[in-house]
Amino acid sequence: MTDQTKTAATGGCRCGAVRYRAEGKVKWTSYCHCRSCQHATGAPVAAFAGFHEGQFSYTNGTPQVYESSPGVWRSFCGRCGSPLTYRAKAYPGEVHVYTGSLDAPKDFPPGVHVFCAERISWFETSDEAERFDTLPPKTG
Repeated sequence: MTDQTKTAATGGCRCGAVRYRAEGKVKWTSYCHCRSCQHATGAPVAAFAGFHEGQFSYTNGTPQVYESSPGVWRSFCGRCGSPLTYRAKAYPGEVHVYTGSLDAPKDFPPGVHVFCAERISWFETSDEAERFDTLPPKTG
């Protein structure tokens, strides 16, 4: 479960050239099994914490940004290559931070699995988080 008492999150890249801060509570957390995230990270799954865009700012350095597909932008450190964020037209007003780039990733465990239809068959986790073939239905 995500620590709902946290009011700020900090993080950055491996080499320290880029740092960020997110104020306020996290909106959601997830694992993403999509093929695009697999390519972007070189890993079988990516983990994210979503924040309101207005809560997020860079406190040191400026990342490189790559449009990985139409309407999707991924940021990373231009020096060490660490993936940092994901933004998409489909999620206006949100910044999705790669959980591994957070200073305290243990405070942001994934709450759901998304795009499980694209999961690599040999990769499985033993958690009991809900799984969706694509995205969970929108609420509200």
